Amino acid sequence: MSVAIIDYGSGNLRSAAKAFERAAGGLSPTTEVRVTADPAALAAASHLVLPGVGAFADCRRGLHAVPGVVDALRKHIAAGKPFLGICVGMQLMATRGLEHGETAGFDWIAGDVAALTPAPLTDGRARKIPHMGWNQLGDIAGDHPVFADLGAAPYVYFVHGFHLCADDPGAVLATTDYGQKVTAAVGRDNLVGVQFHPEKSQAAGLRLIANFLRWRP
Repeated sequence: MSVAIIDYGSGNLRSAAKAFERAAGGLSPTTEVRVTADPAALAAASHLVLPGVGAFADCRRGLHAVPGVVDALRKHIAAGKPFLGICVGMQLMATRGLEHGETAGFDWIAGDVAALTPAPLTDGRARKIPHMGWNQLGDIAGDHPVFADLGAAPYVYFVHGFHLCADDPGAVLATTDYGQKVTAAVGRDNLVGVQFHPEKSQAAGLRLIANFLRWRP
């Protein structure tokens, strides 16, 4: 088993790598975790991780600016190997992003990435955007291997102002509540994306990462 975390200048890559190394160490001491932009290394990996922090369009441009990375990513997915998108890495799975205009996504999960529009707090104050901090997952697809044994409503860590509004409700694997129902995870076939940061989500995040590493779609 080998894990490649795509390095295209977006995301806290070292934090993600350390979380994957910790989770992998409990499964197999020979598992290799690499942060890389080398298309050959991406092609050779058994599991691919696409992180992302910042604006949708910036991440999209940054990813396409690294020669061979998008092609390697598409070939990995076409081969049926496990893929995990994190935060904006998940949002890029959508048809398009609507942050600062319209930007095409990969269209792996049909739908738009739209701004959060939460209802105000009970005292009338507006909720803060971005949604930042710990929140509970709900509507968890417990039959999906990546979400097994997370518990009924685990707390995970979010930092975002947009979320993926999937056309197919069946593509939504978990939600959270922030004055509205917010998409927290999506997936189909060999693809999974999470809006929250598993590398910052302590026990629940490490469990999800370990589940992803065990996953053989």
